[in-house]
Amino acid sequence: MRMQPLSGRAKWSVLGVTTFGAFIANADATIVVVALPAMLTGLGSNIATMLWTLTGYMLVSTVLLLPLGRLSDLVGRKTLFLWGFVLFAAGSALCGATPSGPDLIVFRCVQGLGGAALSALGTPIITEAFPASELGLALGINSLAWVLGSLVGPVAGGILVATLGWRSVFYVTVPFSLVAAALGWFVLPRSQRRTARLRMDYAGLAYFTAALTLLLVIFTEGLAWGWLSPRILALAAVTLGSTALFIRRELTTSEPLFDLRLFGIKAFGAAQTVVTFASIGFFATTFLLTFYLQGGLRQSPLATGLLLIPMSAPQLLSSPLGGRLADRIGSAWPIWFGVAGLGVGALWLSRLPDHLSLWAIALPLALMAVANGFYWPPLSSLVMKVSPRERLGMASGLFYTFRNIGFSLSLTLALVFAETSLPPAEAVGVFLGLHTSTSAAMAEALIHAVRTAFRWFTLAFLIALAAGIPILVAQKRGRAAASEG
Repeated sequence: MRMQPLSGRAKWSVLGVTTFGAFIANADATIVVVALPAMLTGLGSNIATMLWTLTGYMLVSTVLLLPLGRLSDLVGRKTLFLWGFVLFAAGSALCGATPSGPDLIVFRCVQGLGGAALSALGTPIITEAFPASELGLALGINSLAWVLGSLVGPVAGGILVATLGWRSVFYVTVPFSLVAAALGWFVLPRSQRRTARLRMDYAGLAYFTAALTLLLVIFTEGLAWGWLSPRILALAAVTLGSTALFIRRELTTSEPLFDLRLFGIKAFGAAQTVVTFASIGFFATTFLLTFYLQGGLRQSPLATGLLLIPMSAPQLLSSPLGGRLADRIGSAWPIWFGVAGLGVGALWLSRLPDHLSLWAIALPLALMAVANGFYWPPLSSLVMKVSPRERLGMASGLFYTFRNIGFSLSLTLALVFAETSLPPAEAVGVFLGLHTSTSAAMAEALIHAVRTAFRWFTLAFLIALAAGIPILVAQKRGRAAASEG
């Protein structure tokens, strides 16, 4: 049974706590990327290990999104969400004190467990706190946390690494996480349990974890091992088998980890396709432009970071506006126009010049930032509104799982295109800011590869647009039915 929406100051306090959790998780991700070169030197490690500090976090936080969402439907969300802060703080402290690269990977996985709880449960908590007429605005404000994180993270990371050392980028999040957990204890309402006895689909959980883990490993290691290597082909076979077993299990068990009948809701199924392909098209933009600016145009990491600010700043206005617009006219058209704007921006970037042009970078990035603000809050609001109230955690977990799969595939494709021009180690070094001295021939080839990548990502946005058509149709039919009634 769903709790009644909160009123007055209480709902905004809930939004504040959940938004702060999203901000901490995203700021930490960008801070860690900035600190990777210093971590590599400080720990005497190597690039492969450092990259696994990013991959390990993504892997754990993605695999656990759906199980944590399902668990919150059974036992309530407040306690699990607060444990997310605590685990994130513990993982951060351990990362700061780590003696070696392999240990850092393990501790980043602990952080990933906390991050999964903060990501999967924030949206359903907000959905239960706000009435449907204000949900889009609330989720639009919540999405600002990701924008602010991407703006503050690189700057704060650079200052901390330069003044206090790389370990400080982990320690700095510990007190904030603990304070947020304490505030959440008093602010967040106690959610109602659906059942007095925990009934988790452990077999489905095992199949799901195996399939998703192996899929992410394929995305991560496909370049290094070879896409047609025996190891990758074997992993792909096991992934397909685990997926088939998961689907069969979910169709036959009385308490599924994920209720596949949710895909019978046309808008819900369409939203999963939209978020997957839009994430494929959008997430690698930063990485591709880093290759373009640092590898192709030989810009410094600081200059690169400043040039990428237009990709985030306009969302400070467009995200709340997109959410509010969804509350007033429905989610369908804001989603569709937002994805269309992202596609136009990607196509624009596919024509990047061979020389530095501020307008050629800033204008398409600003367009994509505005479009992202129009597309994301209405899409997440739509998923919550069409999902059964007793399945909100499950729906949110699946939604963010598809988003993260899109993120992983986007990054994989970006690296594939980059490595058509540079050796793998050099391509990673360019992204980390370790190498900015490519030859003229390599720089020209890299710029061409980046343009080609953006053309392919434009295609991903076109698929997302097509997938959004059922959302438009469902909204039109819903309004027609309401007028007739």
